[in-house]
Amino acid sequence: MTGIHNDTDVKLVRWPAEEVRRERYKALGIPRLLVVEGGCRPPLCSDAKEDWVRAPVSRTDLEARMATLRAKAWVDSVPQIDPVGVLRYGGRSCAISPTEADILECLTRNFGEVVSRGELLRCLPERPALSRRNALDLHIMRVRRRIGPLNLAIRTVWGQGYLLELVK
Repeated sequence: MTGIHNDTDVKLVRWPAEEVRRERYKALGIPRLLVVEGGCRPPLCSDAKEDWVRAPVSRTDLEARMATLRAKAWVDSVPQIDPVGVLRYGGRSCAISPTEADILECLTRNFGEVVSRGELLRCLPERPALSRRNALDLHIMRVRRRIGPLNLAIRTVWGQGYLLELVK
């Protein structure tokens, strides 16, 4: 997967001295590792994009915690489809049909990359009626309507295919 990379920047924040920075990063959805100073009590970290370590911390432990936060942030940055046909992204969700789920599975596997019509059709082998151009276009139109409230969009890349992306 080359559209979304697992290179999310994790910010180091001294706790409690930089509490204002922590809140700013939290509001922006930026992963952060709090370095708890001295004998201070650690904060309650209820956000998956936040963790803490106590100073002094070894380089190995620091890098491991940062890698874990990057992985969590990456998982949250890609839409997920659960087995019962619910698309989840950015704390929101919507129900989708089995055909829409197959289309979105293909697009989410390649999130941020162009997926050709041919590749989309290969994701739908048990639906030969979709091989007609109009049928696939109709399903793409329906998917576009459903995913709009999740701040997602399917963009047509003329002559190449479709691109599932975050609406900015």
